[in-house]
Amino acid sequence: MGRAGATMVIGVDEVGRGALAGPVAVGMCVIDPVRPGRFPVGLRDSKMLSEAKRELLAPLAAAWAGASAVGLASADEVDRLGIIACLGLAAKRALGILHASGVEIMTATVLLDGSHDWLSPALGTPLQVTTKVKADRDCASVAAASVVAKVHRDRLMIDLDGVLPGYGWASNKGYGSAAHFEAIELLGATEHHRHTWLKSAPSVAPIDLANHGRR
Repeated sequence: MGRAGATMVIGVDEVGRGALAGPVAVGMCVIDPVRPGRFPVGLRDSKMLSEAKRELLAPLAAAWAGASAVGLASADEVDRLGIIACLGLAAKRALGILHASGVEIMTATVLLDGSHDWLSPALGTPLQVTTKVKADRDCASVAAASVVAKVHRDRLMIDLDGVLPGYGWASNKGYGSAAHFEAIELLGATEHHRHTWLKSAPSVAPIDLANHGRR
């Protein structure tokens, strides 16, 4: 999907928007709309894949894309700036990585999942941004971005679980499982938690991770 004259499509998707701990991540995958090549078999929105399948597909998706990047905004930044601003901040960081690798981002169509363009207000220089509901399901570039971002963020949370054990981050990835809420009550919040979000934690029902996409 692109526009007339576009030399590439940058598929974009976010991960970690609803977590209680850890960064929010924005993944980007660059695709040539004229010669896209064959995308990896089984590639789809990361919510529809098992963790093992995502781990298998992430390097294949990154290799299929002309370039890929993941930008992050920390829990502290989410507390100070708000989640929407941090989506834009993480995306700007991902775009910076792509630009530094030689991607001509100004000629691209940037494709966002959903109906809300949260990226354009964060940019100093306007890009051609297009939104599409269910793009993570219907557009391979966005599905690839979702898988690359999900695996990147999950690995960060798994590593963090080894540094600060007790919160179950290797399994809940920072989302609000019942065990995670219990750990916060017992151990207290850390610098990796979104403290402004935890103020309402008693009134928030724990998430059933088995039936939640954890985006």
